[in-house]
Amino acid sequence: MKPLGVHHVSINVDDVDAALAFYVGTLGLEQRPDRPDLGFPGAWLDAGGQQVHLIGARVPGHLGQHFALQVGDLATTIGELREAGVDVSDEVLIGTGRQAFTHDPAGNMVELHQAATPVSP
Repeated sequence: MKPLGVHHVSINVDDVDAALAFYVGTLGLEQRPDRPDLGFPGAWLDAGGQQVHLIGARVPGHLGQHFALQVGDLATTIGELREAGVDVSDEVLIGTGRQAFTHDPAGNMVELHQAATPVSP
């Protein structure tokens, strides 16, 4: 098997409307119109070329699980989110990139990641 990439990540949220306000209104993901009726509340979102699926269900306890959204300028992103009243950690170096963390309204951890800029020879 050779995966082509990550198609989507599903996360449980206890309030789909609050999660949509955060992921769409605050983080800038786009809601997809093609979510079928699956018999439970939720939403499908676009995040660049991948998807985040919000599932209206009990949120599991925090054990370190998270997913990362890649951003172009982490410092600017942190500033914008803090201006909007979002609690975001300070950025830290991780390998050759930088990361910061926040939580959605359901308590799910979301990493904000800026990849390293390649150095020209």
